[in-house]
Amino acid sequence: MASEERMEQNGERKSSIQSRKDEWVRLNVGGTVFMTTRTTLCRDSKSFLYRLCQDDPDLVSDKDENGAYLIDRDPSYFGPVLNYLRHGKLVINKDLAEEGVLEEAEFYNITDLIRLCKERIKERDIKQNQNHFKNVYRVLQCSEEELTQMVSTMSDGWKFEQVLQQKGSRM
Repeated sequence: MASEERMEQNGERKSSIQSRKDEWVRLNVGGTVFMTTRTTLCRDSKSFLYRLCQDDPDLVSDKDENGAYLIDRDPSYFGPVLNYLRHGKLVINKDLAEEGVLEEAEFYNITDLIRLCKERIKERDIKQNQNHFKNVYRVLQCSEEELTQMVSTMSDGWKFEQVLQQKGSRM
């Protein structure tokens, strides 16, 4: 009989621990309230958010009148951070910069998200540099005989955009 009572108590304790993990948490980030589960916030054990929602938090944070943790950060950049914690994918709206999400990831100390943001920024910069060609224009003034020689000695990558005849000369 005593072992049945212990099993029942252990089952209740496990159920209580599980319900604590699934408990909803309110965050007031820069005036915008976000709701999520404790499980979501605890995905990265080294993060600010993990430390914030522990039973005995080592972080002290004020709460608003509705019990939401007050966090003085930009709410538009917190959305991608929270969604990353929810499903493990980084989705950033076109009107947000990767650098802003990186800044938030660093503030919250979400190590995998920091790494992912840095990779995205690096890939974006490489892609922009590959697609960015500069045109350099030269104005050359020479006679017809010199033009033939100049064209034959020009290095690869140069092309003529326009050849104009000088007044008073024949071409």
